[in-house]
Amino acid sequence: MTFKEQIPRIYPSDEEMNSRSVKFSDLKGFDGGLPDSYMPSAERILYNVIGFQPPAGEESGVVSPVGASAARMSAIKISEGFNLGYCEALPGKGPMMHNHDTNETFICMTGRWKASWENADGSENFKMLEPLDVISFPPGAVRRFENVTEGPKDRYAVLMFVIAGNGPGAEFTSQAMSEIENAGLNEIKILEDESDKWSKPHTDPRDWESRY
Repeated sequence: MTFKEQIPRIYPSDEEMNSRSVKFSDLKGFDGGLPDSYMPSAERILYNVIGFQPPAGEESGVVSPVGASAARMSAIKISEGFNLGYCEALPGKGPMMHNHDTNETFICMTGRWKASWENADGSENFKMLEPLDVISFPPGAVRRFENVTEGPKDRYAVLMFVIAGNGPGAEFTSQAMSEIENAGLNEIKILEDESDKWSKPHTDPRDWESRY
């Protein structure tokens, strides 16, 4: 019996595959573009690696998970049903409680991260993530994450996130938005491609090999 392939083949050119690859050191990140970006406890840098088009509801308070600026600066510009990015943060830093309209999966790359979610009674649960540990949040689960790595306070740790959809949306909780507004830090800034405020990664993958 001859096996018949069911999935059509394609033959990408070198040029196309070059546009579908990127070196970690060449990524552009930004520490703004989200409602909580300038809250001291929420400082972080987000790198849009694959996808992340601005969501359809951007004008109504629904934002891109990577922020208004990074959503326009994908390193690999494809829309194939998922998005991938990295978060760099110093110890004690991480976003405020927020929600997503699609699945969000975290993979700890370096350091130690605390992934928390809200219960129906307002209490919180959490899981601790060590390098290469994974946690996957369903749509609608209110969550946050925080770098809880022990050691030097000036050493960034890296968390990978994979989010379903082509233009996924995120929304901060009413409590988070109230805290942001009371602090007067709710301005969302959008950078242009040529801006000098884009960040380069603070971590070097070669260091990961020696640490882990």
